[in-house]
Amino acid sequence: MIAEEIIHELFKIQDEKYRDFNSKLIPTVDKESMIGVRTPELRKYAKQLVKREDVREFLHSVPHTYFDENQLHAFILAEIKDFELCIEEVKKFLPYINNWATCDQLSPKVFKKYHKELMPHIKEWIQSDKEYTVRFGIGMLMEHFLDEDFDLVYPEMVAAIRTEDYYINMMIAWYFATALAKQYDVILPFLENKKLDTWAHNKAIQKAVESYRITDEQKTYLKGIKVKGK
Repeated sequence: MIAEEIIHELFKIQDEKYRDFNSKLIPTVDKESMIGVRTPELRKYAKQLVKREDVREFLHSVPHTYFDENQLHAFILAEIKDFELCIEEVKKFLPYINNWATCDQLSPKVFKKYHKELMPHIKEWIQSDKEYTVRFGIGMLMEHFLDEDFDLVYPEMVAAIRTEDYYINMMIAWYFATALAKQYDVILPFLENKKLDTWAHNKAIQKAVESYRITDEQKTYLKGIKVKGK
C-alpha cells in the first residue's frame, strides 16, 4: 500500500525539534499527529510521488492520519499539470484540510495558466460552509487576481463575507493588505467606506502598515482610518 509506504518514508526523515517548533504555530493540529518533516523535504518527495501511477491511491486515502501527509498531499497537487484533474483532486481534498498551513501551501502551479477556468471554482469555494475551503478561495483570489486579471468584482466578493471564523477573517485581512500594495487607489475606498467587518478592517490596515510595499505617506493615512476602540 502506497499510503503505508509514505508514512514509513516520512518517519525516516523526521525532525523532532522541527515538529515541536511547528506544533506551536498550528494550534488546530494535535502535536501527536505531527511527524516533523521539513517543507523542502516534503516538496522534494512530492515531486517523486506525482510521477507514480499509484499516487492517486494515496490522494484518495483521506482523511490522513498525520499533518505531514496532508502537507505532502498539498505539494503533490501542486505538481499536477492537467488542470481538470488538478481541480478534481483539489475539490476532493479541501474538505479534509484542518489547518491554515496546509490550506495556504496548497497552490497548484497549473492554476496560473487557467485563470478564466479557475474563477467559477473560486466563487464556489468562497460560498462554502467550510472554514478552510473559504480561506483557500480567498487565497487563490489573492494569488492570481490582483495583477493583470484584477477586477473590482473580486474584492467586492471578499468584502461581502461575514463570519466568526478566525482563519477566514485573517485571510480577508491579508487579502486586503496585499490588494492595497498592488491596487492601492481602487482598494482604499473599501476601507474608507468601512466595507469590512471591524476586526478585518483593522487587521488589514495593521498588515498593510507592516508591508514594505506601502509608502510612508500611505501608512500614515491608513493609520488614521483605523476604527478606534477595536
